[in-house]
Amino acid sequence: MRTANGKLLAVLDAFGRDRPVLTLSELARAVGVPLSTAHRLVAELTAWGGLERDADGGYRVGLRLWELGALAPRGLGLREVALPFMEDLYEVTHENVQLAVRDGVEVVFVERFAARGAVTVLTRVGGRFALPPTGVGLVLLAHAPVEVQEEVLGAPLQRHTRHTVVDPARLRRVLAEVRRAGHAVSDRQVTDDAVSVAAPVWERGQVVAALSIVVRGESAAVVRPFVPGVMAAARGISRSLPG
Repeated sequence: MRTANGKLLAVLDAFGRDRPVLTLSELARAVGVPLSTAHRLVAELTAWGGLERDADGGYRVGLRLWELGALAPRGLGLREVALPFMEDLYEVTHENVQLAVRDGVEVVFVERFAARGAVTVLTRVGGRFALPPTGVGLVLLAHAPVEVQEEVLGAPLQRHTRHTVVDPARLRRVLAEVRRAGHAVSDRQVTDDAVSVAAPVWERGQVVAALSIVVRGESAAVVRPFVPGVMAAARGISRSLPG
């Protein structure tokens, strides 16, 4: 049985990328509470700033949560340090530049630059994605604790395109190559027209993030010219972190 605080969190958890606006009735169904209880929970969250009501009567996540989210230590300090390097990489390439961290068995994107006309990507700042198919995810998984790797390798691997690596044995070899080479390449594993190259960001001997460029292409060869720049930028971020 949920506590009062658990119900408040369940209201917030009802929102997602595919459900940015919800009505009171939809929130009541999502949380599994009567309409009167949902009204009380929503009113409390709205008064605090966690929710906002739009002109049509629907509810959205409020700015108060964005303000709190910006204080997350892995996102804030890392993002501030990384931004100049990401901006330089973007100005040189005018391609998608992304910074991500690992949360459990998922990637969380903490910053992104997207050029007009660049290949469309499925990621957004604050968004999550599975580790294996993305360039940043391959880097983070390759340097994750063994138990995290085994959890990912032991679960069914989702296929996004015909190029997605879904064989655990092959994925193990890919991760070993990422550790050996110092960077990862995701060749059309998420969409059929996007290839990415990613490199690790280190702090105190641990990989704490991954930096990538995502470009339009039909083979891994398209990102070869970008590998030195991505690795240099990732090293620059690593050297600039407090650790």
